[in-house]
Amino acid sequence: MATVTALLDLRIKPESVAEAKETVESVLVATRAFPGCLGVDVLVDTEDEAHLLLIEKWESIEHDQAYRDWRATDAGASALSTIVASRSLTRFVAA
Repeated sequence: MATVTALLDLRIKPESVAEAKETVESVLVATRAFPGCLGVDVLVDTEDEAHLLLIEKWESIEHDQAYRDWRATDAGASALSTIVASRSLTRFVAA
């Protein structure tokens, strides 16, 4: 199994920028504890504080997909949806 790096590109709603750091960190507690998560870094655009990039490392694509599937359930739903204007997810493996 190859490790996976998932890039989650987030645009925060303008009215939610002030609370974004706290909300994201709160959500990431469960992400970091999820089986197969090797770590998550959060980057903030130097020119746009409403633009975040989350760099997630997973043991495998299966672990990452299990996490995405869990987040799509009522039990895994997070507060991110209340502050995010748009998001995109791209997953990579080493060449």
